[in-house]
Amino acid sequence: SLVRLYTNIARGGNVIQSSLYEKEVPERAIDGNRASNLGQRSCSVTNNNFKPWWRLDLLKTYQINTVTITNRGDCCPERINGAEIRIGNSLNDNGNDNPRCAVILFMAAGTSQTFDCNGMEGRYVNIVIPGRREFLTLCEVEVTGQALGNTGPIGDLYHLT
Repeated sequence: SLVRLYTNIARGGNVIQSSLYEKEVPERAIDGNRASNLGQRSCSVTNNNFKPWWRLDLLKTYQINTVTITNRGDCCPERINGAEIRIGNSLNDNGNDNPRCAVILFMAAGTSQTFDCNGMEGRYVNIVIPGRREFLTLCEVEVTGQALGNTGPIGDLYHLT
């Protein structure tokens, strides 16, 4: 039978964030590891700044189906509350002006949540906490979608015998 594997397109992108807390670089959020304890060195963290953000550049425009976020597990899970996922092709306000896919209202410690973006088009995927000073911690960000102009199925089809 044919099984469709949804490729995580975030893995091949470039990442940047508004500031750097110690050594918790933005690349950690796309390392393919959902480990959520900060000591496991798999989470990105910004400084405690006003309107912190993290941006993924997919290098070309995609129709984004889902964005899955893994929250920190060893402490302070409430810091992610109110974060917005924004998708588009603009770098206005560092990409934080792009159309909004979702708002993260609440996430339990160490959990992963998938947000459906219904094919929103964009090269950039931003996660931003508007309106307050906060640390933005992302232990993993996974994105599924298809490159614009590719009319084939999403992801890759594998024939399993």
